[in-house]
Amino acid sequence: MLTRKALFPLLLTVLHLAFVSGPVAFAQESDSTEAETVVVEEAPAGESENAPIDYADIKWDMGYTINTLIMFVCAVLVLFMQAGFAMVEVGLNSQKNTINILFKNVMDLSLGIVLYLFVGYGLMYGGDTEGSPWFGWSGSMVARDAQMADDGTWATPPTDSDGAPYASNAADFMFQVAFAATAATIVSGAVAGRMKFIAYLCYSIILTGLIYPISGYWKWGGGQLDQWGFQDFAGSVVVHAVGGFAGLAGAIALGPRIGRYTAEGKSVPMPGHNITYAALGVFILWIGWYGFNPGSQLTYDGAVQAEATTYIALTTTLSAAAGAILAMVCSWGKFGKPDITMALNGALAGLVGITANCDRVSEMEALIIGAVAGFLVFAGILALDKLKIDDPVGAFPVHGLCGIWGGLATGIFGDIPDGIASQGEFFFVQLKSTAIICAWAFVTMMVVFYVLKAIGMLRVSPEEEQRGLDITEHGMEAYTLS
Repeated sequence: MLTRKALFPLLLTVLHLAFVSGPVAFAQESDSTEAETVVVEEAPAGESENAPIDYADIKWDMGYTINTLIMFVCAVLVLFMQAGFAMVEVGLNSQKNTINILFKNVMDLSLGIVLYLFVGYGLMYGGDTEGSPWFGWSGSMVARDAQMADDGTWATPPTDSDGAPYASNAADFMFQVAFAATAATIVSGAVAGRMKFIAYLCYSIILTGLIYPISGYWKWGGGQLDQWGFQDFAGSVVVHAVGGFAGLAGAIALGPRIGRYTAEGKSVPMPGHNITYAALGVFILWIGWYGFNPGSQLTYDGAVQAEATTYIALTTTLSAAAGAILAMVCSWGKFGKPDITMALNGALAGLVGITANCDRVSEMEALIIGAVAGFLVFAGILALDKLKIDDPVGAFPVHGLCGIWGGLATGIFGDIPDGIASQGEFFFVQLKSTAIICAWAFVTMMVVFYVLKAIGMLRVSPEEEQRGLDITEHGMEAYTLS
């Protein structure tokens, strides 16, 4: 019997022989292969099954598959941003309104999906822009679903500039509906603690079904703003400014929370009940933004596309970091101590500001955009406080002000698109287009909120507000001691 001491040298010898003789064997195999003559017989005429493979078709199929799967993953990331919004809003508000806030986020997403299926998608991608650059209608997704092709795919998938399909219609719908839900849920934090649940549902239906898709059509559906040359890559203006200005309208129509200001007009701090939740929410949103911005590249199936997608992720990251740092520095200088809620909102501000231009600015410009956004969110929160407009989470400074900044920064730093002669002309296009979208969202939602106010549907009673909307609106509490 071999002992361990005898076995070990034997194994080394075998391994040595294997490595030494290995190349010889391969060389012999190579020699014999070179000596052989390969005869290729020509396929008989008329036998189509032996025809050469069309590698162009395979490349198109692979690209279509890759784009569809990555777009779906990005849609999931953007949908998961709803969890981030929920955590931020819950953390920065009173614990007695936790269930109400969570419920609103669930309904934003659920109502948004159904409404976008039946109405929103058809309004946003309305077809012929020559006849109506301000309004279009291409039919609901339900009607498209009835026109299934023989292979089980939707008959009208999205196409690129050459008219070639680049991803499935289902993936495109999932991605687009996630954006619609994002625009709607921004308002939840601005009106927290005092709006009736039924009023919020009415708002959500109108914004997701009409307001957002129509303004989205002006840019992403080929409408008037797109024809002017307006650039908004992933929605600083189209998504975030719309939600931010809708939130501002809601906060103005509702008025401040009870106890937020004294009779003399002095501000009374009403801190959130769980900063841990708020921080977690910001991290979730930051990660979700990698679906939001890089996902808006729409095609990912080549070296150029991969480079562009990852570069977009880089500029997004830089802007978020700069926003958090500047907001922290501003709060430190103003209050003598760094404020984490300002830093958290600063990160979100940087993300919003870069969303319109993440594909067309340099790394240094991304840092500048984020830094300016961080200052704007700090200044905006203080300005709202001076005006006695109660926005518990800073939704308007983050999404409204920084959404505007994102649109304007595109005209300042971004490459000039085709059809525009100068940087000055490009900036003017960005300015007027941004103003039109913001005015559309603000005016229409002011009308909606004041109509609800006039019929007594907007705000809960003072007693209900002081007791908390969890109990008065839903009959339960988020936190119980057992």
